[in-house]
Amino acid sequence: MATVTYDGATRIYPGTDKPAVDKLDLHIEDGEFMVLVGPSGCGKSTSLRMLAGLEEINEGRVLIGDRDVTHLPPKDRDIAMVFQNYALYPHMTVAENMGFALKMQGVPKDQRMKKVREAAQLLGLEDLLDRKPKALSGGQRQRVAMGRAIVREPKVFLMDEPLSNLDAKLRVSTRTQIAALQRRLGVTTVYVTHDQTEAMTMGDRVAVLKDGVLQQLDTPLNLYDKPANIFVAGFIGSPAMNLLEGKVTEAGIDIGGYTVPIEAAVRTKLGSDTTATVGIRPEALRIVGAEENGITVEVAVVEELGADAFLYGLLGSGDEQKEIIARIDARRPPEKGVKVKLAADPDRIHIFSTTTGERVSS
Repeated sequence: MATVTYDGATRIYPGTDKPAVDKLDLHIEDGEFMVLVGPSGCGKSTSLRMLAGLEEINEGRVLIGDRDVTHLPPKDRDIAMVFQNYALYPHMTVAENMGFALKMQGVPKDQRMKKVREAAQLLGLEDLLDRKPKALSGGQRQRVAMGRAIVREPKVFLMDEPLSNLDAKLRVSTRTQIAALQRRLGVTTVYVTHDQTEAMTMGDRVAVLKDGVLQQLDTPLNLYDKPANIFVAGFIGSPAMNLLEGKVTEAGIDIGGYTVPIEAAVRTKLGSDTTATVGIRPEALRIVGAEENGITVEVAVVEELGADAFLYGLLGSGDEQKEIIARIDARRPPEKGVKVKLAADPDRIHIFSTTTGERVSS
């Protein structure tokens, strides 16, 4: 087992001026499940490939344990990678696929098969060892790819969106299996995904990237409760956080006639800014009476999901309309087209500087 350290690691692709990964500083603890998440093109897969030795590092370095592996070929890094498309050999059986790397290392057949059987038992593949990949489902192929990584007993597992080819139901069950397996094996794991639900449910810590720059590194709960900036606030959470720009007044921040009170410390951080961005999670909003202080919205859609319901309301008019999402009582949803007032729990309001995008509330 080993730690992983990115020390100012930068990747600039030939013919481009802007780095795909820009001075990444990231330390992953021994045995930790670290998730790299962000939208397409944010640099998460490039970061993983830099660690694997599949991408050149133009500046900085990467360490596995105390060893600088920046210029080592992939085969000398003691890592195992699970790819998005599984990359199984179609002419080999499951057992041959899982033991192929050990065969290339010259491991005797009896030792190879012992490790393959142990991994197959972990993954529930004992009855499939003689099958070819074409006879397997997507979920089974994914487990074979995992087994191929496990038998090598590497210092670090690297996983590049391994669930993206599975259907929604299978993704949910497989992600819990991967997380449980990683905890049982205790192998340091770096996992890349664009799906923030995967990131929140699987990672010990989550690194959020945008345009090659690390935006925030924290536990899933802290990312949700205290996003460092507007990007993280809007990216983490489903449905997304409501982000509403308002005017800074003596009473607080005004959003369409609804005044959000702010503390003196927040006012100081805002400085001379005349506007600020207020972030409110859907579950922090509730429908209130017409005489109470709240945001008046017109109900556009109500998504009824059984235990939950989400109200999609429109604030303002014309081109200035802004959508607001609120989690409401599923048993008493308002009708489409009516106007309702929404008020936020004052302890669950996030304030961001519109100018810098950074969080200013505590």
